[in-house]
Amino acid sequence: MKKISLSAKIMIGLVLGIIVGIIIPDAPLLTNICKPIGTMFINSIKMIIAPLVFASLVVGTSSVGDVKRMGRMGVRTIAFYLCTTLCAVTIGLVLGNIIKPGTGLSLPEGAEFAGAEAVGVADVLVGLIPSNALKALVDANMLQIIVFALFVGVAITIVGKRAEYVAKFFDGFAEVTYVIVGLIIQVAPIGIFALIVPVVQANGPAVLIPLSKVIAAVYIAAIIHVGVVYTGVLKTMGGMSPAKFFKGFLPAMALAFSTCSGAVTLPLSMKCAEENLGVSKEVASFVQPLGATINMDGSAIYQGVCVLFVAQVYGIDLTIGQQLIVILTATLASIGTAAVPGGSLIMLTMVITSVGLPLEGIALIAGIDRILDMARTTLNITGDAVAAVLIEKSEKKQLANANIGSSVS
Repeated sequence: MKKISLSAKIMIGLVLGIIVGIIIPDAPLLTNICKPIGTMFINSIKMIIAPLVFASLVVGTSSVGDVKRMGRMGVRTIAFYLCTTLCAVTIGLVLGNIIKPGTGLSLPEGAEFAGAEAVGVADVLVGLIPSNALKALVDANMLQIIVFALFVGVAITIVGKRAEYVAKFFDGFAEVTYVIVGLIIQVAPIGIFALIVPVVQANGPAVLIPLSKVIAAVYIAAIIHVGVVYTGVLKTMGGMSPAKFFKGFLPAMALAFSTCSGAVTLPLSMKCAEENLGVSKEVASFVQPLGATINMDGSAIYQGVCVLFVAQVYGIDLTIGQQLIVILTATLASIGTAAVPGGSLIMLTMVITSVGLPLEGIALIAGIDRILDMARTTLNITGDAVAAVLIEKSEKKQLANANIGSSVS
C-alpha cells in the first residue's frame, strides 16, 4: 500500500477541518479542544524560528561568502539571485495588494489582533543593525537576526581555519534545528485541523474563496516574473531567445512542477542547461547547485502574497515601511533557508513575524501549500537555469577580452 505523503496529510487535515467546521458550526466543546492544540502547534513553530534562521544563515553565508575563492563568477551569480528574489517578492506584494486574497474572511470572536506599530522607511533602515544581538534573538527580531547572522558568516569566512570549529558548531546546530523542524512538520496535519475548525465555524463555506484568490495570485505573479524578469534578462543580457530557452528547459520545468522538489530536479536541470542551452559543465555545476541553496524566487513570490493575505484576514493595513521589511527579510533570508525541510512554510512564519502579524493565519495557507509549491519549485529551478545562461555568456566575454589583452601585449 502506498504511503500517504506529508503534503497529502496536511491537505486532508485542512479538508477535514473545513468539513467539521461547516457541519458543526456551533460547538464550544470542540472549539475548546481545538484551540489549545492549535496554540501548541503555533508555539512550537515560534520556538524554533529564531535559532533555525540564525544557524542556517550563518552556515549558508560562511559556505558561499569567500569572495576571493569564488571569484568573479560567484559574485555575479549571488548578485543575480538576490536581485531576482527582490523582484519576485515585490511582484508578490503588488499582486497581493491588487487581488486582496484575504478579504472576505472574518476572525472568530475574541481573536482580533491589533498588529504591529507602523514604522517609516528610515526606521526600517536604522533598525537593520541590532544594538544588542542577543536581544534580537530573544525578541525574534527577524531582520536584525538575519543581518547579525550575515556578519557572523562572513567573519567566519575571513578568519578561515582558526574559525573552523565555530563553523562546525553552527553546521551541527543547524542540523539539529532542521530535525526539530521535521518533527514539528510531522504533526502539522493535526495542528492545521485544530487551527482551521474555529475559522470555518466563524466563516462557513466562504472560507474557500480566499484560498482560490491566494492560488491565483501566486500563479499570476509567477507568470509575470517569468514573462518580465526572466525573459528580459535572457533577451538583454543572456543573448538567448526566450523561445529557445523554454523549449530546451521544458523537461526540467515539467519534472519540477510534478515533484515539487528542486533537489530531485537538479540533475535534469543541469543536463538541460548543458545539452540544450549551451552552458558549459563548469558553469552549470557551480551556478545551478548554488541556486538550489540560495535562489528562492518562487518562494519569495509566495511570501509576498501570503503575508498580505494574513494581514488582510486580520484587517491590518501594512504600511510602506512594513512592506519594505517583508521585501528585505524575504530577500536576505534566501541566502540560507532554501534547504530546510518545510522551508517555505517556515520561512513564511519568519517573514510574518518580522512585521508583527499573528502566525495563526498560516493555517489556511499550509493546506494549499502543495498546490503553491508546484509553482514555487518550477520558478526556482527556472531562475537557476537563467542564471547559468547569463553567467556562461559573461564568462565567455571575460575570457575573450583576456585573450585579446594578452595578444595585444
